[in-house]
Amino acid sequence: MKLTLGFSPCPNDTFIFDALVHQKVDTEGLEFDVRLADVEELNQGAFAGTLDITKLSYHALGYALDKYVLLDSGSALGNNCGPLLIAREQVPRDQIPGLHIAIPGKYTTANFLLGLAFPEATHKTPLLFSDIEDALLQGRVDAGLIIHENRFTYESKGLVKLIDLGEYWETQTQMPIPLGGIVVRRDLNPDIQHKVSRVLRRSVDFALDNPRQTLSYVRCHAQEMDESVMFQHIGLYVNDYSRSLGQRGKAAVQLLFDKALMLQLIPPVTTPIFLT
Repeated sequence: MKLTLGFSPCPNDTFIFDALVHQKVDTEGLEFDVRLADVEELNQGAFAGTLDITKLSYHALGYALDKYVLLDSGSALGNNCGPLLIAREQVPRDQIPGLHIAIPGKYTTANFLLGLAFPEATHKTPLLFSDIEDALLQGRVDAGLIIHENRFTYESKGLVKLIDLGEYWETQTQMPIPLGGIVVRRDLNPDIQHKVSRVLRRSVDFALDNPRQTLSYVRCHAQEMDESVMFQHIGLYVNDYSRSLGQRGKAAVQLLFDKALMLQLIPPVTTPIFLT
């Protein structure tokens, strides 16, 4: 059986999906038609239900629970891995709500965290995550909300950090920050859903246990990214929570949903979040 599968070309995604895509683990007869896209494009695809399996932001999942259910493996969730708000120079905290801010997508968890920390910050422009630093350097925006590998490069371009929104979340909640997860369509046969879950776990385990064997696929899509940055990127977003959310990971996801519901940032949740 062939299933459509969407994830980003970022190193953390290609790292965890390499073994699954290239049949390095037992896929139980499943094959995958891979679609690579930016995270916000994947979010939009999830709203339309275009893929059988997809990576998406946890914020976006609040709008896609009617179509998808969350798998236990594959999540980007942890500590000290949240999005950063950066600028050309330091800005007092109380002036941040008045800034023109570039964001990596309306439905990203990064934008959710920005709204949580600065609910009055409403002058936002969505940009492709990799274009945010240049927009800031060119003076087209006052601040930029960065994710992925940009957190390792902004200082070399003379930019400064205003706030680490992952630290903000962890200080407020004492929980790891849920950034993105892997979901499967609700209308697939439950046997197929659980088969996907098992295969994904094997793929994540293979990557973490044999990291060098994934590198050709990761490098293929990392383009001109410095190898040290590539490894930093993987280390930041792929961890034991990627193997399995576990009780603490699930509690963190539930807390994010609870806060989003309280602030009316997502529709009411009427279906289970987690695959059981």
